[in-house]
This record gives sequence, C-alpha cells and structure tokens, in this order.
Amino acid sequence: MDFQHRAGGKTGSGGVASASESNRDRRERLRQLALETIDINKDPYFMKNHLGSYECKLCLTLHNNEGSYLAHTQGKKHQTNLARRAAKEAKEAPAQPAPAKVKVEVRKFVKIGRPGYKVTKQRDPETGQQSLLFQIDYPEVAEGIGPRHRFMSAYEQRIEPPDRRWQYLLMAAEPYETIAFKVPSREIDKAESRFWTHWNRETKQFFLQFHFKMEKPLGPPMGGPIPTGMKRPPPLMTSHTGHDSMSGPPLPPGAAGPPQMHMPPMPMRPPPPENL
Repeated sequence: MDFQHRAGGKTGSGGVASASESNRDRRERLRQLALETIDINKDPYFMKNHLGSYECKLCLTLHNNEGSYLAHTQGKKHQTNLARRAAKEAKEAPAQPAPAKVKVEVRKFVKIGRPGYKVTKQRDPETGQQSLLFQIDYPEVAEGIGPRHRFMSAYEQRIEPPDRRWQYLLMAAEPYETIAFKVPSREIDKAESRFWTHWNRETKQFFLQFHFKMEKPLGPPMGGPIPTGMKRPPPLMTSHTGHDSMSGPPLPPGAAGPPQMHMPPMPMRPPPPENL
C-alpha cells in the first residue's frame, strides 16, 4: 500500500495509519490469536446459516467469515451478553441444598466413679532403667469400649500450678471417670520392649508399662570411688553434740576454760560547750 502522499508520511517509508486501519489490524491480530487458541466448533452460540455466513445466536449478529465471528467474541458486546446470560441462569437455577454432613453420634455415659488401680515401681537389672507398671481395673466398662491413655504436660492441666518437673499420664474408659498419674517429666523410652500396653477383655484389666531413658551422670556417683588425681574434700568440722569445732575441742567436765581477755574501759570525751 502506498503511504507516501499522506500527511506526515515520507517517501520510502510507511505513513501514520488511520484509526480505521488500526482497528482493522487489531481485529486481524485477534482473529489469528483466536484461531490458535479457541475451537470454534465447541462454541454454543456459533451457527452457520443456509447462506454461508455465520451468526452469533447470543448477540444476533451476522458475520461473513470465521475470523469476523472470533473477533466479535472478543468484543465488548459479546462479553457483556455473556455476563448477563450467566447472571440470569444463576438467578433462575434452583438453589441446590448443601451436602449433608456426616453426623457422628456422641455416646453419653453416666459416670460411676474412679476405677481401682495398682502402681508398681521397677528397675531393670540389666540396664538399670527405672520403670512404672500400671494396672487399672475396669469391671463395669461399657460394651465395645477400650481403655485409652495419653501423656499430658503440666501446662495443659488447670488443677495444680504448672511445674515443668512433672507430667501426667491420663487413663480413660467409659463410664469411669478419667484418672491421672503424676510422674517425673523425663524422657520416655518408646522402644517396643520398653513401652507396652495390654487390655484383658476377660478380667477387664488394663496394663501399661513404660521405662525412663537413662540420664547421663554429671559427675561421679555419691560414695563411689574417686578418680586418680582428685582429692576428696575435707569433712565438715561439726560434732554431733552441737559443739562448734572452730573454738577447739570440748573441755572435760570441771576444767577451766581459757582465760578471758578484759579490755579497759575507754575514757569518755566531754561534750562540747554550747554556744550561748
């Protein structure tokens, strides 16, 4: 196309395109892009009539070719009609009920008191680990209910002031009340042979045993042998009779004590004269 005789144009170069030419070029670029990304056969509003032209059933417009129709679908009129149609369908569509949530039936029991229990302290002769064995009796436990347990930190309970040196072991089985045991807050050995539970359905007894992990000693044990090169500290200088050893050994009965030192009295300085 020759643009050399237009205003602002130079010989041998393209002139300034008009508004209609810019629109035509924009529609062509949109058509090429739409042909690459949109499948026109799946458009529910696209229809080819008996004259060979194309129609938009939503906007009731005629188009000579597919590119013109695709450019129309990107325009403001078609997009506005799409939004109106979607709002109308959403308003006329019946409100579908929300899917019903699965309700879990909460079984309620009348508490009948605390169960009987027995706690045994043990020490493994091989490893020296300390352990606790719990035996809880649930003779009136509900049918199909098994005992449960968990450890709770001192900061979860509201009965006593929290103390990080202790933790609580909770036992629960309906319809009995939940009971808790206060145990030292030490690391528990979760090995299979060191932590186990057993529920005897015939005798209605629940057993639980756990071991504490061995703690590394900070120094030599009390009363044990002292390593080479280390001297034992001197014993405390106190006697069983309550006598202070810093003043010497106790005197035999009837013996005179050490001479007492008497200091002469200090002369008193006369008061200064008062100014009249």
